Parts: sequence; C-alpha cells; structure tokens
Amino acid sequence: MARPVIEAVTAQSLPEFAAFLSANMSIPRSPEAWGSALSANWLPERPNYGFLLRAGEDVVGGIGALYAERKVRGQSERFCNITSWCVRDDFRRFSVALAMQLLAQPGYHFTDFSPTKVVAGTLQFLKFQSLDDAVVVLPGLPVHLGNERVLDDAVAIGQEIPDELRQAWQDHSVYPWLRQLLLGRPGAWCHLIYKLRDFKGMPAAQLIYRSDRELLNAGLGALQTYFCRRGILSVHIERRMLGRTPKLGVLRSGFNPKQFNSSTLLPDDIDYLYSESVSMDL
Repeated sequence: MARPVIEAVTAQSLPEFAAFLSANMSIPRSPEAWGSALSANWLPERPNYGFLLRAGEDVVGGIGALYAERKVRGQSERFCNITSWCVRDDFRRFSVALAMQLLAQPGYHFTDFSPTKVVAGTLQFLKFQSLDDAVVVLPGLPVHLGNERVLDDAVAIGQEIPDELRQAWQDHSVYPWLRQLLLGRPGAWCHLIYKLRDFKGMPAAQLIYRSDRELLNAGLGALQTYFCRRGILSVHIERRMLGRTPKLGVLRSGFNPKQFNSSTLLPDDIDYLYSESVSMDL
C-alpha cells in the first residue's frame, strides 16, 4: 500500500472531504451539510478547512478545523477547533500524523469539544488537557425568589445586551438550533446560549455558554422558573460553568472529556462559542 499524502483542505477540496465525511461518519448528514458546517469561520483569513489524507485520487481520512479570533482577558487570541476527525480503518495508522500536521500550525490554541474515547486518549498523548466533564442537572421548578429576569425576545435582548456581549449574540443568531437569553437585570446581564434536548424522554435544556459565572449563579432560580413555565423539566449545566454544585443539583459524570491545548490559557478561559458546539447541531 502506497503511503498516503497529507494535504490542507482548501475551498476546492472541501466538497471531496465533505463527501468522505458523509459516507464514513456515524452522524447522518449530507455532503452539502458537512460542507456548510465546516465553512463556518471567524478569522479574517482562514488558513484551511483542516487536513485530509489522500491515497492516489481517493480521500481516505481527514480532520476538520474551525478558526476564530477572540478576546480573552482583554487579549486577542486565535483558536483552532478540531472537528470531524475520521480515517478509514485501513489507513488508521496515519491518524496521529494527520493530527500533528494540524497542531504544527503556530499561533493557535487548539480545542476538541466532541472527542470519542479513542480520540480523547490520542489528544492526551499530544499534550491536551481535559476540561471538567461533570454536568449539574437542575429541575425545572418555580423557585425564583430574587429580582432577576429572563429575556428571550430578540428585540428586548437587542435593547438591553451590553456592547461587549453584542457581537457574540449576533454571530450566533444565525444557528436555528441555538436559543439565546439574557438573565439578570439592567446593568447586570448574563448572556446565555442553550439547546433543547431530551433527557430520559423529557424535554431538557442544555446550556452551551454563559458570559458571567456570578450572574448565572445569582439568577439560577429565575432560570429554573423560566424553563418550568415552558414545560422544560431539567436544566443541564457543566459544573465548571457554575463553579459549584447547587443544592437541588444532581451531578452526572463519565462523559468523554472535552480537550484543549494551550501554553497560556487556563480551563476557565475556554468556552464553546465559535466552535463545532454551536455551528453543528450535535
């Protein structure tokens, strides 16, 4: 068997890679849908769409990449989010070389928010760190005792959202599977993004993002009441978003841990905006 070559995925080869993913990934998605998801970009000049393995004329593997430039603690930082890592069984031994090609790109912090158990182990070998995988499950109950409010109307959010949160709100409004809220009160708003899910056959809300830990904790009762009134029976929030396990919370763990690789950022600096967690309805 001839050794495959590793190529950057370009705009020209993206349809080939998307067709490969459609044929080989367990997630049912058309080539067009894969291509659209991998086209998400938040970097002025993206270097590629990832890297692929080619044997002769055939794509036999690949690893997708989503890029973003963001402010973290007041500094501009560049991120590369790894996604859709898939290699045919007969070429699996080239998987690490494929990943190392992507990780050799300088100037990026790297993340992977949906690794399989095998991928997570490989990333650990490549010096990635695991994020806390524990999830707090809170009941949707009318327990609101404070002054916090929940805004879900786009017009109201547009009028109230602070300037520093506006760009993220606008950028993520294009994804129909994401729901956005403001939690708190005028002058002290927390931006939330969640997805609707099923949990044990019942409607649930999975929190994807919170802009402020303290404001989220202060408004948990208002958030639980909001979901209760809409027939959503549980709220799922990663413990690291809260920094604690609330009294009514039940802790779930044992998930494949999300991963990141950075020489300067800390776990608290990592969130799921501008990544596959929002651009794909996973």
